[in-house]
Amino acid sequence: MPDTPMRDANAASALLYSSASLDRAGHYRTDTVWIAAARAGEDALFIPYWRGRMLVALEPSPRAVLSARPRDAAMPAVFLGLESGRPVFAIDLSADEAPLEALIGAAGEFLDLRGLTATLPAAQAGLLATAKALLYWQSRTRFCSVCGAACRPERAGHTMQCSGCGTEHFPRTDPAVIMLVTRGDRVLLGQSHKFPVERNFFSTLAGFVEPGESLEDAVRRETFEEVGVTIGAVTYIGSQPWPFPASLMLGYRAEALSETITLDTEEMRAAAWFTRDDLANRRQAGFNLPPKDSIARRLIEDWMAGATESDMRLS
Repeated sequence: MPDTPMRDANAASALLYSSASLDRAGHYRTDTVWIAAARAGEDALFIPYWRGRMLVALEPSPRAVLSARPRDAAMPAVFLGLESGRPVFAIDLSADEAPLEALIGAAGEFLDLRGLTATLPAAQAGLLATAKALLYWQSRTRFCSVCGAACRPERAGHTMQCSGCGTEHFPRTDPAVIMLVTRGDRVLLGQSHKFPVERNFFSTLAGFVEPGESLEDAVRRETFEEVGVTIGAVTYIGSQPWPFPASLMLGYRAEALSETITLDTEEMRAAAWFTRDDLANRRQAGFNLPPKDSIARRLIEDWMAGATESDMRLS
């Protein structure tokens, strides 16, 4: 195989799903001869996907299954890039009722990615997130939104081209701002109706960016809409891909100019100001923080540790 630029091995993000070890090698996507040879090669890796779940071996510790190959050599596959120089492909087995039987050398279970994030190696979590995001998008882009004709994958699965009008469709990523709102020595956290009631966790505020809106304006708008608090200075901290199903979380610190909470009860179950002691003693108080795989948890924990905005930069 031709040489390909290598990524800086020290550039890995501190956030889960943000693996920097994958060289996406986009220059190979239009080289159909190279893609075919790479897929047929003995060192090719495959990430099986089945109805939103990923193939994982649980013993001796959870790890992604990358060595199984599809029995059907013509099965469509998405080229994700190079991992330690080895080509990685993602395959969608969702049409099979018995997906393990469609693979050679498969052992493991198809499991939900979010239930595994505390135990999977970070680089593998990033690989699986990339595969899940692309295959989910493909499954939702089978027909052209312009003329309704069927679409087919092109560029090694990174675009879908309409067989009718020829429109080229690109993977969709929905940008969402997620903000740690602070005022003095307190932080504002909320509880969305979407959060499981039984887990009773409070998290940073968040919302999707609207067309024609800057990210900073989205931070201010979403905060005011959800809790009625006015925001002044907004500082970017870092981002995290969030393939549940197809978002990019853009993390911010936001300085509140007001304190009174006016809750949007259609969106939010609760919201409150918390001190560091409140959060440190949350179990005694009967509430939780968001899961550790999220940028929300990282923003909160860094603030609890007294990190400044410059300290918190994740990019």
